[in-house]
Amino acid sequence: MAQGEPNLEGAIKILVDLLTANGFTMSRSPYENNFRGLVDALIDFKEGFPTFAPLQVGFNATAFQDVSNGDALFMRTSDGQVGKAIAADGTVENATVVGFANDSVSANDTVKVVVAGLKTLSSLDPGDLFFLSDSTAGAITKTPPSGSGKAITRVGEASTATDLAIHIEPPILLR
Repeated sequence: MAQGEPNLEGAIKILVDLLTANGFTMSRSPYENNFRGLVDALIDFKEGFPTFAPLQVGFNATAFQDVSNGDALFMRTSDGQVGKAIAADGTVENATVVGFANDSVSANDTVKVVVAGLKTLSSLDPGDLFFLSDSTAGAITKTPPSGSGKAITRVGEASTATDLAIHIEPPILLR
C-alpha cells in the first residue's frame, strides 16, 4: 500500500467486527477490499440499526404496593423496595424519586424503574417542567409544591405532548 492511501481492508474489518458483534445481517458480504466493499459494509451497518426508539435506562425492583405505569417511585431504605413517591408527608425519603414505573404491577411484583431517558405519559405541555405532586402519590404536576413540610422534587421536562425527558433532582424540603 502506497503512503497516504486509506486502509480500506482495516476499515472493512472493523465494520465486520461491529456487524458481527451486534448480530447485524451482512447481506452484501463477502466485502471486497476496495471502496465498493467499504460502501457495501457501511450500507449493511446502516440497515442493521433498528428504528429509533426512545432511550430508557432503568432497573428492576420489587414494588411494596400496587403501582401504575408512569407513577413516580421512591425506594425504601429499609429494604430497597419501591412505591409511589409523594412530596407532602414531610420526609425526604418519600420525596426522593428514583424513577418511573414502566408497567402496572401489584404489590410484591417486579417493576422496571426507568431512571433516565424518555417516559411516555399523557397530557403534557412541551417545554413545561414537572415536579412530584404533593396531593396524589406517584403523580407529577407542573406546579411545584409549597408550604411547610412539603418537598420540591423536579422530575423532568416535557419534550412533546406525550414524552417526559426524565431529569430527576434531589428533593428540597420546605420548612
